[in-house]
Amino acid sequence: MTEASALKSPIPVFPPPLAEKGLICAFSSRPFQNMSLHHGDTRHSLKNREHFLGSMGVDYRDLVCGQQVHSDHIRRVTEEDRGRGALSHETSLPETDALITDKKNLPLAIFTADCLSVFLYDPLTPAIGLVHAGWRGCKENISGKTVAYMRQAFQTRPGCLRAGFGPAIRDCCYEVGPDFQNCFPEGLLERGGRTFLDLSAVNRRQLMNAGVLPEHITSADLCTSCRNDLLFSFRREGPGCGRLMSVIMLL
Repeated sequence: MTEASALKSPIPVFPPPLAEKGLICAFSSRPFQNMSLHHGDTRHSLKNREHFLGSMGVDYRDLVCGQQVHSDHIRRVTEEDRGRGALSHETSLPETDALITDKKNLPLAIFTADCLSVFLYDPLTPAIGLVHAGWRGCKENISGKTVAYMRQAFQTRPGCLRAGFGPAIRDCCYEVGPDFQNCFPEGLLERGGRTFLDLSAVNRRQLMNAGVLPEHITSADLCTSCRNDLLFSFRREGPGCGRLMSVIMLL
């Protein structure tokens, strides 16, 4: 699948090992419009969700979302959480930036506009996870902690875990201050006296430190700022911009 066709399609865009028959794993793009009920123009967000998710056979009313606060808080999602955040932001799981579950037909979602979405799939349990990884969450090792939580909750073996990265602002565009040197021993690049952060590199290292094999990590390799024509970018558009949806569900 080409980049252009992937961005216009709700079909899962990840190559193996995340293109699995028993798994829905996808992210939206600008043609599907704003997916957030809290940011940007939300007037049509429910219809946008219904269109995007319905094309994959997912009921948008079943969605489980967190009230993302750039934390390292992880929530194990159960059947009782079905629909939390599906129809209103206020009903989302409070102060939650990562979701895990072993329940089938229970869709998990996060919303981004520069931050990285990290998809996790344990094919043995089976179980899934979805992480909202901005720089604050990355500073607290949210991806590594999510893997550890899956080990505890589902006896996930990190060496068998599959991982994928959705679109995010990349080191080509993500300029940060020199104080970030104290936060990230890896993932910073210096160019022309300026400092840039590579969220993908930071999370790749966190996953590998948690036991995920490098050959089991794949990436969409899309910069939200460079491809602002097809993706939302907070840095490019400001606080009023919409949000992409990343969604994962066991079948």
